[in-house]
Amino acid sequence: MRELLINGVRVRPGQSVNIEIPIAKLPSHTLIDLPIFIRRAQEEGPVVLISGGVHGDEINGIVTARRLLEEMDQGWSLLRGTLIFIPLMNIYGFLSNSRTFPDGRDLNRSFPGSKKGSLASRIAFIINEEIIPQIDYGIDFHTGGRMLSNHPQVRVDFKDKVGLDLAKSFCTHFIVNSRHIEKSFRKTAFKARKHILVYEGGESMRVDDFAIEEGVQGTKRLLHSLGMLGNSTKAQESTILKESDWVRAKASGIFNSSVKLGESVKKGQIMAEISDPYGQVKIEVKSPTNGHVIGINNLPVINVGDALVHIGKE
Repeated sequence: MRELLINGVRVRPGQSVNIEIPIAKLPSHTLIDLPIFIRRAQEEGPVVLISGGVHGDEINGIVTARRLLEEMDQGWSLLRGTLIFIPLMNIYGFLSNSRTFPDGRDLNRSFPGSKKGSLASRIAFIINEEIIPQIDYGIDFHTGGRMLSNHPQVRVDFKDKVGLDLAKSFCTHFIVNSRHIEKSFRKTAFKARKHILVYEGGESMRVDDFAIEEGVQGTKRLLHSLGMLGNSTKAQESTILKESDWVRAKASGIFNSSVKLGESVKKGQIMAEISDPYGQVKIEVKSPTNGHVIGINNLPVINVGDALVHIGKE
């Protein structure tokens, strides 16, 4: 039987265990822990990590992971394997409504971390040492940035064939080819032959019920495909996008979009208009290609060079 040992705590088949790993103290000397929730079935099977809050201001991801944990504890019948929930990795960013840590470091660019490094590096080290060796697969929940909304999508490096199959099982609206980034959680796990999907939906600092529900249902579909859960909801087939690019502003001004998330666009189609505050200048924003709108800027006032519309291409 496969041993599951996290922070010195052994989790046996059929057990539900909550672990709090001490991280550090706030300047007020308040202790900060990293809560980890483990739910193990009697029967051996895959170990799947469900995580959120790598960026502290991406509340959707935290709520999605929390909802999955709640549903697990309220009646899911886990047929086999183990689920490890970490709804909130970046507690410091969460407390300050920030993507990063107090020193500006990004947890998702701090792996594999260091026991004696920055705060972000120390948490990355804990995840790398205690969690990554235990798991087979993972789903890491994210959102768009400040005032940037993402349509529900799974990002995976298409060179990772196992990850791509997992993404197809998750079966959300879009599957986007996204290369591994150095020092990211996903790439560090991949180097250890673990396969983590990144789910993107909604916008930071906002709760988006549509994106959350899609994340929950996609996770259930994935777990069902692994034989860990019973019946799951059916979904339309995902659109596979081999590449994606942002259309950027060619001028500053007031941005008014005429397309919505999830829409298909044609090359040359007018997607938005940029105007000055006085009605003297109007500039059309056209799609450079056929594709699908997978992200959009919600800011009404933009500067030249700002990302406006994210288009994925089949």
